[in-house]
Amino acid sequence: MKFSLTFLLLFLSISAFGQKLEITHLTGNFYIFTTYHDLEGTPFPANGMYLVTDKGVAMFDTPWDETQFQPLLDSIQKRHNQKVVLCISTHFHADRTAGLEFYKSKDIKTFTSKPTDILSKKNGDKRAEFLFKKDTVFELGNYTFRTFYPGKGHSPDNIVILFDKEKIIYGGCFIKSTDNDNIGNLSDANPKAWLKSAKKLMDVFPNPQFVIPGHFGWSSNKSVEHTLKIIQEYLK
Repeated sequence: MKFSLTFLLLFLSISAFGQKLEITHLTGNFYIFTTYHDLEGTPFPANGMYLVTDKGVAMFDTPWDETQFQPLLDSIQKRHNQKVVLCISTHFHADRTAGLEFYKSKDIKTFTSKPTDILSKKNGDKRAEFLFKKDTVFELGNYTFRTFYPGKGHSPDNIVILFDKEKIIYGGCFIKSTDNDNIGNLSDANPKAWLKSAKKLMDVFPNPQFVIPGHFGWSSNKSVEHTLKIIQEYLK
């Protein structure tokens, strides 16, 4: 995996200072948490998101670094005086599912799609307590959001989470950040299908205000288009 000099220096700085958990306010009651996992000797960032409601906190994906499972819960409790009550993972890789069984042990309702559970079981990754078989609408407190399967891409099972009212796409690893031009891990990917799936997401959710990728920054709302560009360049 290739890294730009800027990101390499960033990672070395993070490693030197031991920083492993960052929480960044996105908008309203939405927050991004970023944890770092040692990947081939280099700390590599993974983004998740959480939403604070009047009935508890919904978490989308788990920290990759197991040392941050409990600190994230503690930070959320301290910041918002709320407990995490549910967690949805967007595909079977460990940067999305590593904390599922830990959070289940804390009486948090954990969810994945049925295809994710099948792959998690096959590959020895952590599994959720509850499964959904198709695109599903969730309601928690004063918020509504939905899972959406656009088709195969980064992995056969990758889903995104859509917040229609707030115009937010939580994309997980299906979406590539505009901060990074590398297509990333293709061990379970289908680039040709990914191209079609990304176009489908654009048709279903054409004008997002925020798009959150699984890795790197989210300052641009054009990450779906950027994902298309990266895939097209890879397929040339």
